Amino acid sequence: MSLVEGLLIAAAAYLGHYTAFQQFPEVWGHLTPALTFSIAIVLSMNAMNVYESRIREGYPAMLLRTAISMFLLGTMAVAMLAYFFPPLGMARGVLLFSTAEAFVLVAAFRWITGQLVSEDAFKKRVVVFGTGQRALKIATRMRRRYDRRGFVLLGFIKAQDTTDLVSESGAKVVSYDEPLVEYCNRLKVDEIVVAIDERRRNVEARGGMPLDELLECRLVGIEVCDVQAFIERECSMVDVDLLRPSWMVFSDGFVLNVWRSMTKRGFDVLASLILLLFTFPIMLVTAFLIWVEGRFKDPILYRQVRVGLDSRMFEVLKFRSMRVDAETPGSEVWADEDESRSTRIGNLIRNSHIDELPQLFNVLRGDMSFVGPRPERPVFVKELEEQIPFYAQRHHVKPGITGWAQLCYPYGASIDDAKQKLQYDLYYLKNHSILLDLIILLQTVEVVLVGEGAR
Repeated sequence: MSLVEGLLIAAAAYLGHYTAFQQFPEVWGHLTPALTFSIAIVLSMNAMNVYESRIREGYPAMLLRTAISMFLLGTMAVAMLAYFFPPLGMARGVLLFSTAEAFVLVAAFRWITGQLVSEDAFKKRVVVFGTGQRALKIATRMRRRYDRRGFVLLGFIKAQDTTDLVSESGAKVVSYDEPLVEYCNRLKVDEIVVAIDERRRNVEARGGMPLDELLECRLVGIEVCDVQAFIERECSMVDVDLLRPSWMVFSDGFVLNVWRSMTKRGFDVLASLILLLFTFPIMLVTAFLIWVEGRFKDPILYRQVRVGLDSRMFEVLKFRSMRVDAETPGSEVWADEDESRSTRIGNLIRNSHIDELPQLFNVLRGDMSFVGPRPERPVFVKELEEQIPFYAQRHHVKPGITGWAQLCYPYGASIDDAKQKLQYDLYYLKNHSILLDLIILLQTVEVVLVGEGAR
């Protein structure tokens, strides 16, 4: 889908040139700007979750996100690239016409494909082997159509002498009276997710792991996947309840090395300086308004000790959004989404995330990264490490202004919420890269523009 739309957007770059100047450009001479324009638009659409929004919100919402992606993010990206690298850009009139025509072409293409092709046609056909506690994770977590955007769930296979817990969640339980490989071929199964609680070979225990049958399926081209890896792939999180230290040791990911640290640090400094350049006027106005509301005597910045890399303490900087007497030592409480202790200016800057901007200086100082887990207060960290397994592992990367957990999970103010967010933090720790950082930053823009996500 993205490839076809990328080609349509590149064609729109040529059409835009024709609309502006009444003549087609030279094919090879205009190829570089057209490809630059296409890549920028496609990346912007992916960052705005355009394709997922059709499943979640419908065709009109997808078009709205597409318009924001093209007319705001995409054109800004192309304009900035053209400023630093002129051969990559297009004239302003050409860029405007190209964007409008790209929007029309993409909208028409999606409507036509939506009428002719089922969305399930390109999804994996999956069966889950198991109906116990591990399978229940899939049955409860992936009940909605949106949760199954990457696969079609054909059912849960109940092994002999095992309990059935998934039926209570409305899941479809199936059985087979033929070799497993023949059953999967008949249903055109693409992948088997192994989610049985008894992991031993089924020589003595009939309800154990059917290794011989699974191996035969694997050898004929049917993918076999563990439930932990399946949830990680489809939900972009690491399930803490299924997690074992041995899995963290032997799985791909969780790589921390000098090269990664150097590139991430360089990215942090560059991104912070660029953002400071654009937001410094906003910060000055915000500081003045806080100063006035505080009757020229209350502090503008809020300083608080947080836990950083390797559990080292640092002082985080934010614009003060609460009353000066909002909290006293020993009376620490979780911050609430609808914070009653906020000032009038504080409500505005919290909702627009402007209160986070001083943390750019924490990034430049090296206390924080641009992207990473949310830094928490020491009093809460001690409690969370005692009650939540693997919570301390999140401190192996620098905390960030924004992060995967902030984007994927709503505002949380409890131990259970902290556990849920940890699963996304562990996913970031396992898969972190410059590319993932860029995706998180672009989706953070979506949170600001569309109002979704969490802090």
